Amino acid sequence: MNTLIRRICALLLFALYFTHVFAQDKDLLQFSGVVVESDSLGAIPFAKVMIKGSNRGTISDFYGYFSFVAQKKDTIIFTALGFKKAQYIIPDTLSGNKYSLIQIMRFDTIVLGSVTIYPWPTREQFHTAFMNTKGPDSDMQRAHKNLDREAMKAQYEAMAMDGSMNFKSTMQQYQSRLYWAGQYPPNNLLNPFAWAQFIKLWREGKLKRKAPEESKDKERDN
Repeated sequence: MNTLIRRICALLLFALYFTHVFAQDKDLLQFSGVVVESDSLGAIPFAKVMIKGSNRGTISDFYGYFSFVAQKKDTIIFTALGFKKAQYIIPDTLSGNKYSLIQIMRFDTIVLGSVTIYPWPTREQFHTAFMNTKGPDSDMQRAHKNLDREAMKAQYEAMAMDGSMNFKSTMQQYQSRLYWAGQYPPNNLLNPFAWAQFIKLWREGKLKRKAPEESKDKERDN
């Protein structure tokens, strides 16, 4: 007897479950629409459209359009940055499985009080800092600094190669590649005559590093 009662209760529970699921399927619908401004009726992009009390919903696209699956009697919450929150309850008297909506949202205007920003805490500190501030150099002062002999000399000594020297070096490398095309270029590390000449110059003291002024004089003579 107890087994029969348990089976009957189980059948009733299954019947109630399937009835509930079937009723939920009948309440499902495709909820879509457009979110617009109240003043110009322009689209509100990336507005958040969520079902109240759940994590289900979507975000409107660039043109304010949204679409997702909802149920009848769901409360839809619309939120967007700079607009007041709005909500809409889907009617339960709908006969179809599609429903469209044009949701109008109003601007959320916040009026803040005026704020005055001072660069210094007191007038005395501002006066002292203003009087001690040095103005920018004039065009003539900048010209004198750029044409200073010592500054020009330092820039000349720090400059490695100018445009003409770089072009000459590049052309020499290009001509060398053309000359030795199809064959191995000579390697002076394995040349005994080059080593003999190097040792001779080293013994005679001709491999000493020249002073910068001597190298410049030699370049000018050339």
